[in-house]
Amino acid sequence: MKVSEKWGTDVDTAVELALQELNASKEEVDIEVLEQPSRGFFGIGSKLALVRVSLNDKEEENKQELAEEIQEISTEDANIDGEKVSEEKIETKQKSSSQKKKKKKSMKNDRPRDDENQISEPVIPEIDMTSLNDLEEDNVAFVFLKGLVEEMGIELDIVGKTDGTDLFFLLEGKDSGTVIGKRGATLDAIQYLTSLVVNKGNGEYIRVVVDAENYRAKREKSLEKLAKRLAEKVVRSRRPFKLEPMNPYERKIIHATLQKDPRVTTKSEGQDPYRRIHIELK
Repeated sequence: MKVSEKWGTDVDTAVELALQELNASKEEVDIEVLEQPSRGFFGIGSKLALVRVSLNDKEEENKQELAEEIQEISTEDANIDGEKVSEEKIETKQKSSSQKKKKKKSMKNDRPRDDENQISEPVIPEIDMTSLNDLEEDNVAFVFLKGLVEEMGIELDIVGKTDGTDLFFLLEGKDSGTVIGKRGATLDAIQYLTSLVVNKGNGEYIRVVVDAENYRAKREKSLEKLAKRLAEKVVRSRRPFKLEPMNPYERKIIHATLQKDPRVTTKSEGQDPYRRIHIELK
């Protein structure tokens, strides 16, 4: 059982610190107050609150099942994000699955929707880079990305394309793993910053997509497979399932994959960056 003991100026503060460490919500844990806080006399002799927060058995089992499912899916993204997978079981399975990877050359649109649960069309339409026009190298986004790569001290080729409105960049080279980061976190940050630069002072929003080694397509494929496997588990066990917290882009992939499944429904709960998807029977 996972347990976290934390001190805080009050009980609520200590509990919040423990929840962050366990990556859980109050509904998923048992809370025991070990020491009540005391203000003392004019601040003299004051004491902090001490709590013990433990993940309840059901939630811990849920997390273990999720870990097992992730181990079983094809994990192409784990081999391209520049990070070694920490779990040895995953690493073992990747050695065999990575040899069977199929490269899917497409770029994806991850513009957020206001209502991620209601999706009537594919989340990320495929983009044929060969059908787009070359982007001038003096474009503000092109200049920004080149400068960023130089500041990072890495070697990458940057391919810039446009469909006349939106901008698409593909980063290629031996250091591509560095710009992808763990689960695409660095790549998402680079895309976000580039979008801010492009849209600063613009009246009309310009979509910016930054990809590296077709990571986004590969990551999407892995998430689709995970969603389907977890849906089957929910149907078999007749119990709801909670996924680990995901960013909006990844949550929308899960929603879109399962939106036409007549047996299950999905919903997002919580606040970013701890917002997560629940899969349950209809």
